[in-house]
Amino acid sequence: MVLLRQEQIKHSVEEATIWVGNDLIARKGSPLATRPFWDDGFLSKIFRPPSIGQQVTVEEVDKKFRQAFQLYHLPERMRFEFGIASFEAADNNAFERVSPNFIQAYSDTANNFTFNWILEAMSGTVGENLGRGEVLFVVIPDIRSLVLQSLWWPIAVSILFTLIIVTAFYLTLRTMVRQKKLVEIKNDFINNMTHEFKTPIATISLAVDALRNEKVKADPARMSYFNSVIKEENLRMNRQVESILRASQLERQDFEIEFKPVHVHPLIEQVVGTYALQLESRGGKIELSLQASNDLIQADEGHMSNLISNLVDNALKYSKQDVAPAVKIETWAASGQLHIAITDNGIGMTRDTLKRIYEKFYRAHTGNIHNVKGFGLGLSYVKTLVDAHRGAITAESTLGKGSRFQLRFPQRGTA
Repeated sequence: MVLLRQEQIKHSVEEATIWVGNDLIARKGSPLATRPFWDDGFLSKIFRPPSIGQQVTVEEVDKKFRQAFQLYHLPERMRFEFGIASFEAADNNAFERVSPNFIQAYSDTANNFTFNWILEAMSGTVGENLGRGEVLFVVIPDIRSLVLQSLWWPIAVSILFTLIIVTAFYLTLRTMVRQKKLVEIKNDFINNMTHEFKTPIATISLAVDALRNEKVKADPARMSYFNSVIKEENLRMNRQVESILRASQLERQDFEIEFKPVHVHPLIEQVVGTYALQLESRGGKIELSLQASNDLIQADEGHMSNLISNLVDNALKYSKQDVAPAVKIETWAASGQLHIAITDNGIGMTRDTLKRIYEKFYRAHTGNIHNVKGFGLGLSYVKTLVDAHRGAITAESTLGKGSRFQLRFPQRGTA
């Protein structure tokens, strides 16, 4: 586009220069149409008509050029320089009329465009063969900048449309990647949900079949055992359903938080107590180091209990198979904030996993997708609750060594 526009401007400049040249040629003339027989050339030289350069002023030529540029649709503010040179056989070129910066512009052939037109009287006119040979020069300084200036609007539009196309391509590609990611998350969620519900349903079904057995009916202890199995599996299914419903509420921001003064230490001890049997069966332990002098915060007791329970549950879920789980819960106060740290000796996480742990339904792949139960909603729920309590959460993890989650909540004055 730039090259084409440059050629168009050059052609228009040439046409305008020819137009000016033809207008100036009309000034050529002479009182002597033919040389008398007694003239040896000296008289003809004396009576030779004045040159165009002698007849016109710089201002007149400048005005002519501006008229011509307007006629050929060239930019009104286009800079130009011109000169009129006359020459004879015995003389070198001599510029009789030049614009102020013509000589300097004419010498820069690398950046400037120069065009010349011979001012020769037309054949058959009075001044033919009598006037001096003259040439009209025109120079357009820095023609490339002129071309770019004349094309700024098309170039701007082209750049804008290019950016729009690139942006549209990027958004399309990002949407495709997100859609693919959502499909993968949906498939993982459905697979996990199917597995989570299928196992308790199968267990309940087996327990019901066992209760129908006459021998079981005659044994109250076995009846009580199978009844407890059914109740436990039913509670497990209810917990899974509540997890999904809770995630839906978080998505819609449809949950209520009742803030009131809550002492965190008793809450932590209560949560730890619910995992006593699980720890005993696996030979694990939870170490408490509750050092905060003031453990009072403004919080929703139920949500805060679930928050800590989720982190402890994750610490136990992602423990190593051949190593007894060891979890340490610490609290301390600093800068008006209550700090809670939960550290485990589990399988740990990679850096990529650590960046995505708060994404809903995201679960790190650990080989067998069902070796760790859940829907990938726990940490998303934790992050939402921490934000709702005007707190902060940070996570550190080393693959194969364990993870550490640290919570910070604004302290409340002692009740």
